[in-house]
Amino acid sequence: MGCMWLADIKGDWKGRYLFMPAEAGGRMAITHCCCDYPKVADLQWRRDTWDNARKRFRQEWGSEFGAWPSTGGTLWTGHHIFDLAHGGAPTATGNVLPVPDAIHKVFNAEYPACYAPGGKWLTPGPEYPYVD
Repeated sequence: MGCMWLADIKGDWKGRYLFMPAEAGGRMAITHCCCDYPKVADLQWRRDTWDNARKRFRQEWGSEFGAWPSTGGTLWTGHHIFDLAHGGAPTATGNVLPVPDAIHKVFNAEYPACYAPGGKWLTPGPEYPYVD
């Protein structure tokens, strides 16, 4: 039904390997494609599961990727890439992306358009939505 480009994570590393200068890097695009996923009947259970696991999830995430991001002391919202309303796993590590509150509001406003027949997310966009 359409795909949304949610984030582009770029990682660069510079250092030494066997006493020689070395550098590496890469990019990872995070997208969500809205298929004919039906709305779930257990949405409240999914939300409650996330609410109960949020603090532990952030700690476990932080042990692998570093501290959960925050702005001005306020922790970023955990956005479910495959949304809970259509069957996304509430606590799957690969399904939750930390995003600032303002961005999370944009995502939540665009998800209904992604699932709508004939929505704007059906049209192809640029190959890369940015320029370095």
